[in-house]
Amino acid sequence: MTHAEYMPHSGGNSKSLRKDVNRIYLCGMQLTLYTDYSLRTLVYLGLHPDRLCTISEIANAYGISRNHLVKITHSLGKTNYVHTVRGKSGGMQLAIQPGDINIGQIVRITEPHMNILECFDADTNTCPISAACTLKRALYQARTAFMSVLDGYTLADVLGKGNDIKGLLDSNLSLDNTRG
Repeated sequence: MTHAEYMPHSGGNSKSLRKDVNRIYLCGMQLTLYTDYSLRTLVYLGLHPDRLCTISEIANAYGISRNHLVKITHSLGKTNYVHTVRGKSGGMQLAIQPGDINIGQIVRITEPHMNILECFDADTNTCPISAACTLKRALYQARTAFMSVLDGYTLADVLGKGNDIKGLLDSNLSLDNTRG
């Protein structure tokens, strides 16, 4: 898609423009891989509450970097979301019930900032119009709405019954093991 295809056609209607602006910019908003992998790790651990899981196992299930997961696991352990056990038969498991792990809070902990635009950070803002910018206000409201939605979900909500997710991950592990 080109930038022109993203352009709103609000016809000057302020309310419609507000909706169009939120759609345009939120479609491009992306969480860091650190947050993505943190959430995936919590999902995996939530699907296996009866045992310790290893970093390698989680990395293989998702096809992601083991090195990234080492840092993530350390951080999740420091924030007391994950209990880690060192040693040959070690691993990790959730330290908190899935219903008590709020997705919005995890995103706040793992994202370095939620600055959609440069002007969201007073220390680095160089935009001369930010004090009067309606776009800044609109995007601030959009970010607040985004986080509000995430605040309404727990890990238990994400897991649901877990059977579908667990089946997909288990089949991914099986495929990985057959590849050698």
